[in-house]
Amino acid sequence: MTEPLKIAYSPCPNDTFVFHAWAHGRVPGAPALDVTFADIDITNGMAERGEFDVLKVSYAVLPWVLDDYALLPCGGALGRGCGPLVLTRQPGEGQQFTGKDLAGKTVAVPSERSTAYLLFRLWAAAEVPGGVGEIKVLPFHSIMPAVRDGEVDAGLVIHEARFTYQNYGLHCLADMGQHWEQTTGLPIPLGAIIAKRSLGDERLRELADAARTSVRMAWDDPEASRTYVLEHAQEMDPAVADQHIGLYVNEFTADLGENGYAAVRGLLTRAAAEGLVPPLGPGALDAV
Repeated sequence: MTEPLKIAYSPCPNDTFVFHAWAHGRVPGAPALDVTFADIDITNGMAERGEFDVLKVSYAVLPWVLDDYALLPCGGALGRGCGPLVLTRQPGEGQQFTGKDLAGKTVAVPSERSTAYLLFRLWAAAEVPGGVGEIKVLPFHSIMPAVRDGEVDAGLVIHEARFTYQNYGLHCLADMGQHWEQTTGLPIPLGAIIAKRSLGDERLRELADAARTSVRMAWDDPEASRTYVLEHAQEMDPAVADQHIGLYVNEFTADLGENGYAAVRGLLTRAAAEGLVPPLGPGALDAV
């Protein structure tokens, strides 16, 4: 018996939905998994240290880890209309905040190695003259309360916050995904699935096949994963969890395809040109 592969992904509904069948031994012929749940800022660090066989990470961290890990062409989060948001407190009646209002201000972000932060930096370079002031890293769940309570001037949020920020009395100053789509025409790359190159090409192809099958099984029987999803969704409203899955699990989750790879290359090439990430080496993103 071979040892189960060590995998880490987030407790967010899109990840638990995608990996439910595989994690529970329902994908025929797929290797067994030893699952660890960790937020993506934690898994990014795991990847940089070479921990675990398979990881869900931010696309933004790929330039630091692709010597040791290969990008799998499925299982991740990439799409349209699903980008990070910059939130502020509601402006007064008749007022409208713009990017210029963030100049010199404090902005809370969930991680400095996240794709959300990379998209924010590309947006701010174009929209915030002179740049923002202090960047404050906070746990994801603390960002909206911090903005609401005036502890920071703005917050960068992801995932289900798209559906809940108005409950905190907050205002969407800018949609990073919308800016990305308007300036590039490409879908928004968010989270990637990577696996250790040392596993070998054949095993990497097997992992990609297993992830793709797990996605399709989740679509075929969405109720099968419901208990698993809600168990790990951190007291998220079931309706919000369904919206979350509907937005972040899409055709790019089953297969990045030509447009998906173009989006990843576009993000990392543009970021490297701005000096935000190291340039990619030749063949770093070659499909498994």
